[in-house]
Formats: sequence, structure tokens, C-alpha cells
Amino acid sequence: MKLRGILVLFVIVGIVGALAWGAMRVVRATAPTSTALELPTTQVKHGRVTLTVAARGELQGGNSEMLTAPMIGSDSMAITSLREPGELVEPGDIVVQFDTTEQEFRLKEAEADLAEAQQQVIKAEADSAAVEEESRFAMLSAQSDVKLAQIEVRRNPLIAAIAARQNDIALEAAINRQRQTAQDYTNKKTTSAAGIAIQKAQENKAKVMADIARKNIENMTLKAKTGGYVNVQQNSNQNMIYWGMQLPPFQLGDTARAGMAVAQIPDLKSWEVSANVGELDRGHLTVGQKVAVKVVALAGKEFEGKVKNIGGTSGPPWDRRFEARIALDKAAPELRPGMTSNMVITVDTLDNVLWIPSQALFESDGRTFVYARGPSGFVPHDVTLVRRSESQAVITGIKEGEIVAMSNPDQQLKTATPQKSGAMNALTK
Repeated sequence: MKLRGILVLFVIVGIVGALAWGAMRVVRATAPTSTALELPTTQVKHGRVTLTVAARGELQGGNSEMLTAPMIGSDSMAITSLREPGELVEPGDIVVQFDTTEQEFRLKEAEADLAEAQQQVIKAEADSAAVEEESRFAMLSAQSDVKLAQIEVRRNPLIAAIAARQNDIALEAAINRQRQTAQDYTNKKTTSAAGIAIQKAQENKAKVMADIARKNIENMTLKAKTGGYVNVQQNSNQNMIYWGMQLPPFQLGDTARAGMAVAQIPDLKSWEVSANVGELDRGHLTVGQKVAVKVVALAGKEFEGKVKNIGGTSGPPWDRRFEARIALDKAAPELRPGMTSNMVITVDTLDNVLWIPSQALFESDGRTFVYARGPSGFVPHDVTLVRRSESQAVITGIKEGEIVAMSNPDQQLKTATPQKSGAMNALTK
């Protein structure tokens, strides 16, 4: 009897357990898929709101010295010497050196042409002097012939008419030769002067070409005018394509086109932060606003600055941004170019206002609304936007403490996986 009672008890316990397990499966299957439909929510808060604009940027020298490839007429120049990024240089130190082989060859050619042109000038001047001397001798000879002819003409009254006529003809011929030699002297002198001028022009041309080659060689050595840390620039050569990648900096052996920036030496006494800020915050920034800057590498230190200028907006439609440059009020010796910096700009402070995170505010067809929790779920509720930053939105038209969704409930329902009813799931399982 005792054994039969124990068996009956075990059977009853088993049946009750099976029923309980089946009931739990049915309840779990028929319960709404709350996990899939859970929405992040927040409360409408009341109080003081400090609107800020936060961004991350890179530390740069304010009045930087940019070292660019010289304009020497070549398509490209090879870099034969380049300082390491971040290396400290003093005024007058060589930062970048380009290959001067071609310019040195041009210099030798120009110097050879100059030496030849100088010899041609000397020859032209000597030839001119010889021609002038010959012409002067011809003129003196013609003048002597005229005087002799004039003496013979004086004897005409004493001699026969035929001899007298011959004397007159001889005098006339001597005078004509004198005129011709004078004209020849002038023409030869002008021709010689022109020849000398042509040779001197060739000499000047060769001299200019030599000076240009020397100047190009000098310009192909880029020296630092001020002391600082070298910031090697990106190589934006058109022959190099890096789709979706950041361009690499210049390296030894790379080529640069004329006018390309190769290196930069920031002014260590004037620091700036270049940051890309979201387009939504553009209306909050004005030149002269105070900015708090924290350099990631210098934990615990905060630097004060001001908005120096605001650039144009660019980027894809879904991520429009603009450049803002922040000038630091005071420099510090531990600052280095390229350091990552976080900046916070206090835009405005509003007291006794209602606010929510910006993600909880939606706009559509000219409406500004939130999804407020109601008896039947989250429903759109129109509100009025007062101020908005990237993280906070000040609104009116809703009560404090209301629960609002941080994302669109309709989108959440669409992304939830369609499932069978709980009873059907329980039966199929």
C-alpha cells in the first residue's frame, strides 16, 4: 500500500509539472514581443539648460610657415632630403632638399654659353676697331687726294685748256671719293656697333640663364625662417589615387610639382585648433566666442581660446560639416602640432525651460513633434522648438515628466520580425 501511494504521488507530481511547463510555454508564446518592440525612452525635464557645441580637432600653428616646391619650370622635382615629422629645427636649418642635377646641368650650359658670348664680344669689338681704323685711313687718304687735286687746279691758268679740264675732273673725283669714304666710315661704324650689340645681347642672355639656374638651385633648398616643429604635408600628387583613404605624407624620394606644399613649420607662439563641426551647430557659432580646449595628450589641462573664423560647409547630404578655427589665448611649451584636441563652446544658458535630448525630437512636413507615451502606445505630439544643439533641444507644448521615445516607433515596428501567434507557436513546438 505504501509503495502504491508513492507511485500515485509521483504520477500526480509529474502531471502537474507537465501542465505547468505547457502553460509557461503558452504564456511565453502568446506574450507580446516586447523585446523586439522595446523603445529607448526619456523624460521631459525641466530646469537649467546650457547649450554647448562639442567638436574634435587637430592642433596647428596659427601663423605657420609653409614650405612649397619652387617654381622652376619643371614638371616635378624629386625630394633628396626631408626632415622627419615633428623634428625640431632652428632658423636657417635645411628642411627640404630637391634634386638639383638638371639645374646644375643647365647652369654649366649657361656658363659655357656665357664664356663663348664674352669671347664673341671681344672679337666683335676688335673687328670693329680694325674696320674703324681702316676706314679712318681711307678718309685721310681721300682728304689728301682732294688737297693734291686742289693744288693742281691752281695751275689751270698757266696750262693748256685740256690739262686744266683734266685737273678739274680729277678734283671732282677726289671730292666724290672723300664723300664716299666718309659715308663708308659711318656705315661700317654702325654695322660694327650693331654686331657688338648682338654679341652683348647673347652675353646678357647667357648671363641671365646662368643666374636663373643658380637661383633655381638656391630655391630648391628649403630652409626654415623660424624655429619650430616640422609638419610634413600630405602628398596630393595627381598621379597617386587613394580611394577612401587618407593621403600619405611626403617621403624621401617622392616627387612634388611646383607650388605644392611639402612641409609646414607652425608658429609655437600662436596655436590654433582646426575642427570639423556639424552643420546643425553652425548658427550657434560666432567669431569671438570663448572656447574651452582640452588636448587629449595633456590630461587634466584646459586651454582657453576664441573662435577665429568659420569656414564653408561641405560634405555629403547626410553628414554636412564646416571648419571652425579656434585660436588659443596662451601657448604652452608642451603643445605639439597634430595633437588631437576636444573643444567645448558654451553657446547659451536658459533657465526654467523644458528640454529633451535632440534624438527625441522629430521633424516632418513642417511639423516639430515627439512620440509621447499614451494608453495605446507612443503617439506623435506636436511641440514648439525654442533652441536646439547637437545634444539638447529646448521645447514647449508638453508637460514635465512626460515619457517620450528616443526613436521612431513606426520604424521599430517595421524592423521587428513578423511572428506567429503565441498559441500557434506553442502548438507547433
